[in-house]
Amino acid sequence: MTDLRFDRDFDPAPGVAVPLSPTVRRVLAGNPSPYTFRGTSTFIVGKGQVAVIDPGPDDENHLEALRHALRGETVTHILVTHSHADHSPLARRLKEMTGARTFAYGPVEAPSPTGLRLDASIDHDFAPDVSLAEGDAVTGPGWTLEAVFTPGHMSNHMCFALTEEKALFAGDHVMAWATSVIAPPDGDMGQYFSSLRKLLEREDQVYHPGHGPSRREPRALVRGYLAHRRMREEAIRTRVEQGARTLGEIVAAVYAEVDPKLHGAAALSAQAHLDHLVAQGKLRAAEGNYEAA
Repeated sequence: MTDLRFDRDFDPAPGVAVPLSPTVRRVLAGNPSPYTFRGTSTFIVGKGQVAVIDPGPDDENHLEALRHALRGETVTHILVTHSHADHSPLARRLKEMTGARTFAYGPVEAPSPTGLRLDASIDHDFAPDVSLAEGDAVTGPGWTLEAVFTPGHMSNHMCFALTEEKALFAGDHVMAWATSVIAPPDGDMGQYFSSLRKLLEREDQVYHPGHGPSRREPRALVRGYLAHRRMREEAIRTRVEQGARTLGEIVAAVYAEVDPKLHGAAALSAQAHLDHLVAQGKLRAAEGNYEAA
């Protein structure tokens, strides 16, 4: 099995614009948590006429940090990878401040997950001014951002490829510090597997995720993600065949090595795996209980 190795050596100061390349700067929001790691990364692409990717949570300090980082520049595009509450809400105020339009795949219609409410709860108020489809591109002086549709983490999740640097702004689809939570009803494990395989066909040389450090030679990370998800799914199917019936029993058995503080998030991904197994005809579900097909 491919080794999935995480990089948690990442502790930049919030609010500071850090150059990552000649074209890209990162400004970290001050919203650390077990689910956002050190916080949400907002990216500024270009010089003079720039795009902003994932403005982040509706936070006054982060808006002021972006205002400072963007002094003397014109924001021409505001792009959002997906409408979770730690990525999209500040787009509204940034739009008011700059006059730039917002670009994304589109709004999301699914209800928020019941029960556990993560930092990644859905921003139902977000709807882009311009809806992008696979392959659409926005441009500025010296930069081109191409839309790469990657549903799974959310139904409206979209990555953006900086073609001049073979870089991918990966949102929460693939991160170097931890796996991504797939939270039904909007998150879909089958779509997530397909979107991971899609990235293996690309030639990106570096990923800039929405949380944690960037990752070079990223396809090894994607292969690790795929192997990890296959392992989890097989472990869940095996536990059901051995007699586990409820989601709680499955999480306790399969995620025993995971920090208990993260068991709520683990339960969401476990539910997504169970839904995927049922959809494939490998398990049966009835009234919250599962059994082998």
